[in-house]
Amino acid sequence: MRVLSIVDESVVDGPGVRTVVFTAGCPHRCPGCHNPTSWNPNGGVEKSIQELSHHIAHVGWEGVTISGGEPFLQKEELAMLVQECKKQGKNVWVYTGYTLQQLENMEDTHVQYVLDHADVLVDGRFEQSLKDLSLRFRGSSNQRVIFLNKV
Repeated sequence: MRVLSIVDESVVDGPGVRTVVFTAGCPHRCPGCHNPTSWNPNGGVEKSIQELSHHIAHVGWEGVTISGGEPFLQKEELAMLVQECKKQGKNVWVYTGYTLQQLENMEDTHVQYVLDHADVLVDGRFEQSLKDLSLRFRGSSNQRVIFLNKV
């Protein structure tokens, strides 16, 4: 998986203290994006799912957030990372510029796996005109925090 960075201890990318994996590459290129260095799909470094899984386990927090860039650009690796995180008993949040409906319309098995196994999806492109600093876990009011876990 192409990874821009890993933050071992975050309190702003979901509830509690979490490990955050920032993936490289984003087609959305939202004006006002807080992470434009993530747009380059060749940025960062290549890490195996096993390396990421080991790192996440070693850090030890209960929560993992996968953000970007756009994690669904690497949908097969994303599905494998979600699977490894769930095997560790982690609470998994995924941030995406796509809407839930756009992801469902992709009719892709890897995308569907993520939607079936991640706990929360924060969806929608960042809209600078709708920026709201009072919102928890999102940057603009069009973005949604969707609880996916069906259990």
